[in-house]
Amino acid sequence: MKLSLLTVALGLVVSVLNLYGLLSPAKCTTLARQFPRSQPAGWVLMLLGTAWFLYIVNYEPIADFSAYKNVMMLGFGAVGVLACIFVPDFLAVRGLAIVLMLLGKLMVDTGRPHLGESPCVLVIQALAYGYVIAGMWLTITPWRLRDWLDWLTASQQRVRLISGLRLGLGLFLVGLGLTVFRNM
Repeated sequence: MKLSLLTVALGLVVSVLNLYGLLSPAKCTTLARQFPRSQPAGWVLMLLGTAWFLYIVNYEPIADFSAYKNVMMLGFGAVGVLACIFVPDFLAVRGLAIVLMLLGKLMVDTGRPHLGESPCVLVIQALAYGYVIAGMWLTITPWRLRDWLDWLTASQQRVRLISGLRLGLGLFLVGLGLTVFRNM
């Protein structure tokens, strides 16, 4: 994947999600507070994370484990599906954590070849490491996201402020992808 495409796509997703929070803070608050315990969101994120992980494992050259690759993939797939069934508490947060860590891997792998071309690549790399750390943190303490979302959505002014700041980040990423990273 090209760095420019990844950066623009990431910026657009961040922008759209936060534009909703800026324009409709009451609805955004309701959705945000329901998210940590949302079973449908949990299933989607957990299965997305599982499929993405299996895709990576399938194409990763693991010479030491090549004889066991099919068994490993079956086991990892089973763990992802069984987690949806037997670990329903904060499933959405756990699925989000997996997706954040895999997104961080994609961002680091995509940006690494271009580190010498522009210092702006460090923005993507730093954001990627932030996603990985957030994913690890949410894996260990999934209830903290509920507490954090309660704090972030304590008032409509706070929702608008935070959404506005993240919208600025999203637009900045889109700008980076369209200008600085356009040939990367």
